[in-house]
Amino acid sequence: MSWFESFILGLVQGLTEFLPISSSAHLRLMAAFADWHDPGAAFTAITQIGTETAVLIYFRKDIARIVSAWCRSLFDKSMRGDHDAKMGWLVIVGSIPIGVLGVTLKDQIEGPFRDLRLTATTLIVMGIVLGIADRLAARDEDGGRHRAVRERKTLADLGVRDGLIYGFCQAMALVPGVSRSGATISGGLLMGYTREAAARYSFLLAIPAVLASGAFELKDATEGGHISWGPTIFATVIAFVVGYAVIAWFMKYITTKSFMPFVIYRIVLGILLFVLIGAGVLSPHAAESAG
Repeated sequence: MSWFESFILGLVQGLTEFLPISSSAHLRLMAAFADWHDPGAAFTAITQIGTETAVLIYFRKDIARIVSAWCRSLFDKSMRGDHDAKMGWLVIVGSIPIGVLGVTLKDQIEGPFRDLRLTATTLIVMGIVLGIADRLAARDEDGGRHRAVRERKTLADLGVRDGLIYGFCQAMALVPGVSRSGATISGGLLMGYTREAAARYSFLLAIPAVLASGAFELKDATEGGHISWGPTIFATVIAFVVGYAVIAWFMKYITTKSFMPFVIYRIVLGILLFVLIGAGVLSPHAAESAG
């Protein structure tokens, strides 16, 4: 991997990780369209450490409060009803599905799941799901001419059942094209949470999963010696800087705006992929063979 490739891929990772359009799909597509080698699941997981560091810094006050309350609740029974202490447990509970499925499906994640036809399908299908979820949220928040506005749930309403559902939604992002934020935010909206609550829990829930995945891939890459460390670290730094700016923008955006631009983008990109593959312009296994 060249330094230019690592710069572009780090930029793509930072721009797309927190938007509901799938960073893994865009890294895969960038390599295919530019006729580069597929950066692979290891590169994706390691560069995600950069974007997840941005989450740690942006939500540092929330995280410090949750970790502190959770640790104290282990020894102080009176703390176990505290909202932040419960959030600590709910992040752990919600991380179980992706942890189990990530290990179980590791070979598929690094192989068949990277087929561009599957990526195109998930881009379209999850785009439609996000669109439906967004319209339901907009209807509830705005109200209708002849109906009262429905009260949407906040993180104070989050329980184990919903935490697990969020977790299974996040696990769907093991398939490129689904999008971790897209799947979890869609799940949250469909369960009746506000856009802000769904996005906030989505970002918090991603922390243990992404850091664990990155550490796992780091271990494999170190032992196997099959990764270009300089360009990969450079891409990770770029992803961190760009990712932080995207989080700040996205959290403001969702308070007043619809997800429909992302829905349209996903569907158009998915259809374009099918057209290019069907016309023979792009192989469904483009850039997979090496690197």
